[in-house]
Amino acid sequence: MAQNKKYDVVIVGAGLAGSIMAYKLGKAGKKVLVIESGASVPTSREAYVEHFYTNLIKTPESAYPNNPNAPRATVVDLFNWKDPSQSYLDQSSSPLPFSSTYERRGGGTMWHWLGSSFRFVPNDFKLQSKYRQGIDWPIAYEDLGLPQPGRSTAYYDDAEKEIGVSADVARQTYLGLTFTPGYQYPNPEIPLTLTDNLFADAVNGKQQFEGQAVTVSPTPAGRNSRPYDGRRVCAGNTNCIPICPIQAKYDPTITFNKALDTADGAGQRNVDVMYQTVAAKVKLDQENKMVVGIECITYDNLEKKSPTGTVVVTGTIYVIASHAIETPKLLLNSNEQLPAGVANRSGQVGKNLMDHPLFLRWGLTKDPTFPYRGPLATAGIESLRDGPFRSDRAAFRVEFGNEGWNFAAADPENTVFDFVDGTNNNLNNPNCEKLFGVTLLNKLNEIFTRQCRFGFLVEQSPEDSNTVTLSDLKDDLGIPRPKINYNLSDYTKRAFVAAQKLTDQVFAAAGVTPFEKPLAQLKKAGGYFTYTDPKTGETYNFDFFGSGHIVGTYRMGTTKENSVVDRNQRSWDHPNLFLVGSGVFPTIATGNPSLTIAALAFWAADNVLKDLEGANPSSR
Repeated sequence: MAQNKKYDVVIVGAGLAGSIMAYKLGKAGKKVLVIESGASVPTSREAYVEHFYTNLIKTPESAYPNNPNAPRATVVDLFNWKDPSQSYLDQSSSPLPFSSTYERRGGGTMWHWLGSSFRFVPNDFKLQSKYRQGIDWPIAYEDLGLPQPGRSTAYYDDAEKEIGVSADVARQTYLGLTFTPGYQYPNPEIPLTLTDNLFADAVNGKQQFEGQAVTVSPTPAGRNSRPYDGRRVCAGNTNCIPICPIQAKYDPTITFNKALDTADGAGQRNVDVMYQTVAAKVKLDQENKMVVGIECITYDNLEKKSPTGTVVVTGTIYVIASHAIETPKLLLNSNEQLPAGVANRSGQVGKNLMDHPLFLRWGLTKDPTFPYRGPLATAGIESLRDGPFRSDRAAFRVEFGNEGWNFAAADPENTVFDFVDGTNNNLNNPNCEKLFGVTLLNKLNEIFTRQCRFGFLVEQSPEDSNTVTLSDLKDDLGIPRPKINYNLSDYTKRAFVAAQKLTDQVFAAAGVTPFEKPLAQLKKAGGYFTYTDPKTGETYNFDFFGSGHIVGTYRMGTTKENSVVDRNQRSWDHPNLFLVGSGVFPTIATGNPSLTIAALAFWAADNVLKDLEGANPSSR
């Protein structure tokens, strides 16, 4: 198929960005081939749901079987993150663990995303010019948030429609966010929980932090509050991560299946896909200017090493949409003609790896709020995502968790064991009581109905030293594995100090009793670090988790010296190569990245169409 059919566009990766581009290009009548390293999109998610139910460890990837031919990092691997024999990512020399994981399968990592669908606030795009930190984006909020010439909708509008975001414009217009006149979200807002309302009542209009109002806002969510786009209404399952069992939460298989349904006037499919096909190298012409093919390794078995051969797929335009770790790995491995790798004359490929380091705080409410039900997060504090403080420290948004202490302290199991065994690991059992029967049941109900959790998604500064490079170790197909170097800057660490102070203030206002890990336990955590305030000399101890928001590594910019792609997501070095997805982010900003990934994919698709129609110059 790939050798005999002429394609306008070859796309590597069938995740969020790749699926949107395939759909928009196929709908426009273009012939598209999608290369996907993982298994095909299942006709039913029952097997994944069953794998989740029977898996002893309930991690983000617990619903999805391992694939030795398209390996990826898992949370379990990160228990021994320094040992590359225990993890796909080689972090043997990294100062801190890179703790986020991702999927390599049809639909991508958004199989297990939370669903939070935030627009970036205007100042997220101009961190350098506004606060002298990081680097500015080559685009502004208005480019994504408001209609552009020739378009009746904004790119954020298109992304929210495709995902089916549930929200209310009136409650999302903060920190300079504006919307297309008359715009409404596709789905009505999802109701707040008792926990959400507890904190909203305690702080809205009553509390300030560092001179700014503390305000609770509903979380715009990529899950249905009414039937939408053939998907059911959210039924309140609490396992959005790792999988929504009824597909009320959006995942890119919805868009990708629509792409596969596009056809020309003769009824011939516009979008083809090659599953179980791993892109290994990008091939260039003799002048090293134009991409002429993608060399791929195919395999036929999902459970053991089984390469079946090598194939080179060709098209007119090439789009790499294979994630912020896998994309730089592919570009750097394409070093036969250019030793530094494809699209890397700037030297920026693989640099500025970022995540939202996640800081957890948890406590017990005075009265029951009945967690462990409904979507995992429905509200948070968004009013502190921007402000003058960004000149000195990173920003954050605060997510309220509806899963009790499940994430924070491995409950309900740990507290049950504490009261059965007479231990006090979760600090609820200071007298080390051993309980049973009705007494045990009453005690557990009294605790579990009052648990709450804050998650601080901390903005991370872009650093050249945070990198994805090629390891000397190889995967089962003989392709170099990613080597990670990762750390946190003092600018980022200072946000943890502010987050701790904000938690103390808000918990006190809401009558919440705080809990945290003892220092000895904290020091054993893989993400443990300290920060000493140079002004006061006080030392703080923290640990952090990954948010799954893997960005940077091939950023967009204003010149070919400071970036890998231009504002249209086209390679500065190779005019027929587009790089899309979260890797183009110059900074991580303060919102969860998925909505912006989707909006930029719609933008990139427009630019590919212009190139194919001759409206853009074919070379620089």
